[in-house]
Amino acid sequence: MGLVIIETLLYALRIYEWIVIGAIIFSWLYAFNVVNNSNQFVSMLGNFFYKATEPLLRPIRRFIPNMGGIDISPIILFIGIFFVRSIIVRVLAPAII
Repeated sequence: MGLVIIETLLYALRIYEWIVIGAIIFSWLYAFNVVNNSNQFVSMLGNFFYKATEPLLRPIRRFIPNMGGIDISPIILFIGIFFVRSIIVRVLAPAII
């Protein structure tokens, strides 16, 4: 039972990584006016990405200095997710098995 929970956590982290990648790509497309800003689907997609990623990216942005328009907070988030995944695999999984 515990192994199923660990696998579910790892899958959830992997899905969240893809959501962050999608938010990054969407922000580039939005910034360079590749997508239509007035399209309802584009607006809903942007709102989803904002609500899904901003709660974890906002605290990171508070601590990193302004890089002149370059946002490195997703990279720091990916590093954090990597460490969380490593802790799950190396500490929690052996304790349950």
